[in-house]
Amino acid sequence: MKNVLLSILFFIICNLSAQDIDSIFTGNIYFDSQIAFEKTFDDNKFQTVTQEEKSVFLAAVLSFAFPGAGEFYAKSYWKAGLFFALEIASIATGIIYDKKGDDQTIFFQNYADERWSVAKYAKWTYDNRLSDAQKLNYQNLFYDAQKTQVNWSVLNNMEREVEGYSHSLAPYGDQQYYEMIGKYSQFNPGWDDFDLSNTTYKYPDPVTQNFSYYSGLRGKANDYYGVAQTAVIVIVANHIISALDAAWTTSSYNKNLQISAEIDKIILANNRYYYPRINLRFNF
Repeated sequence: MKNVLLSILFFIICNLSAQDIDSIFTGNIYFDSQIAFEKTFDDNKFQTVTQEEKSVFLAAVLSFAFPGAGEFYAKSYWKAGLFFALEIASIATGIIYDKKGDDQTIFFQNYADERWSVAKYAKWTYDNRLSDAQKLNYQNLFYDAQKTQVNWSVLNNMEREVEGYSHSLAPYGDQQYYEMIGKYSQFNPGWDDFDLSNTTYKYPDPVTQNFSYYSGLRGKANDYYGVAQTAVIVIVANHIISALDAAWTTSSYNKNLQISAEIDKIILANNRYYYPRINLRFNF
């Protein structure tokens, strides 16, 4: 037994420097062997590098500014791709359908300018919806003898006096102007396919084909704008939802995933040995 202890002690002493021998060992085999092994295990050190937590606030701000950025920051890449794709798709849809709405608006306004006449509408109303006594109040309905230039304020006063008329025509070129002439049947006599010999026309008599066709054109433009408006709502919602999700994802990331890199240092007989180790821990 004594020979074994001597062999171990000799091996350890051979790997220590002369200074270490002078400062550590006592010369007694029993005590020196204890000192050598205690030094070996007391000097075992762990160097740990732990993953830095992500900022929940920064993640939320990033995703609010650009959906998906906060999720990317929190290393949730599939969510980042989802929010990013939705953002691009919504922006593209909004731009495309807003342009379609603009083009359709120009088309139906041009159609109305070619097919609907305020002078025809005013003349038919004056001739067929007023009594002789009322007509005396609206002698100045037209600026010219040919009855092509309408006095708009006089027209509006006349409309308010006519029984069964529910609206006063908005000024030419207004959005309401183009809406009224294709929405309310009182304006039906202004369309070029209206039969002026129909002196008894009243709501809810059938409207002309041009009136119906124009209503469809205007409705189609509104549908395009509706899609564009929905896309804008989706964009706003995407920013808000992405910001909230980024905050939640980052919080979960910090809580559920802990990564540490450790380097074990073991000293045997004054020789240092390093063993790297990576630990992953998921909390569910």
